[in-house]
Amino acid sequence: MSILSQLRLFSAIEGGSKFWSEEFAKHGADDLVTRIEEGFYDREKKSSLRIKENLLKISAAELMEEIDSANARFITPESSEWPSLLNDLSAPPFGLVVKGNPLPARAVAIVGTRNPTTYGARIASEFSSGFADREWAVISGGAYGIDTHAHRGSIAAEGVTCAVLASGVAVNYPSGNEKLFAEIQESGALISEVMPHVRARPERFLTRNRLIAALSLGTIVVEAAFRSGSLRTARDAADILRIVMAVPGPITAPTSDGCHRLIGERCAEIVTSVSDALELMMPVSSHITGTLSGDDT
Repeated sequence: MSILSQLRLFSAIEGGSKFWSEEFAKHGADDLVTRIEEGFYDREKKSSLRIKENLLKISAAELMEEIDSANARFITPESSEWPSLLNDLSAPPFGLVVKGNPLPARAVAIVGTRNPTTYGARIASEFSSGFADREWAVISGGAYGIDTHAHRGSIAAEGVTCAVLASGVAVNYPSGNEKLFAEIQESGALISEVMPHVRARPERFLTRNRLIAALSLGTIVVEAAFRSGSLRTARDAADILRIVMAVPGPITAPTSDGCHRLIGERCAEIVTSVSDALELMMPVSSHITGTLSGDDT
């Protein structure tokens, strides 16, 4: 399977499409590119014409140059550093653009509202530092709020943290986190399902949430509104049998409504400490990775 064909598909097709992921798995990258260019799907899929235009717009060599100029790399399911956990998704990505270090094998996702209370910010930071102390990586989305505090908590403890972005790795979105993104790359990585200079769009936040869930052995929601993108991440995690956890807050706090909803619907386990979370995740981590052992609590 040609990595150049995979790169062309990666650039031309929006992530998260179950149809195109199934066609990719069935035909392989080279044949799928040919089928699209020859109009095989024109009547079946409305998106086919747009994808065909995207394929013809720019060459694989130009795409690779864009990635190289961003000091990033393109990895595929055939790459040695490909996280096999992503293969649990119903619509795995064709590839990923990674800027920084190899992706960690053992990680926890910490997500939540962009407008946290002091309580939520502290909990996210303390949990993240606690995981770093136990040599677990922390995955989040690079956004303001809980994401930022989760990343910073890991960095403060000299741990590994990775940000899964809704934009390309060269965009620095949100711009206020430009310094944070630079710090993340020193020991961790920036991860994206789009080309380096592609800007964020609302729907890309939802599709990237599935990657946050899949790259982690468990997802912890720290403060989230009743309707929140963080709840989508939690449900994506549950869909692929990852452990979902939520931190309770004051019953009067709107920022904890989403956490209480997950707990009330029995979609998430209550956690109040890193030890709680590790106790839930260790059996799953041993089963999934087959390499983890010892007492991490």
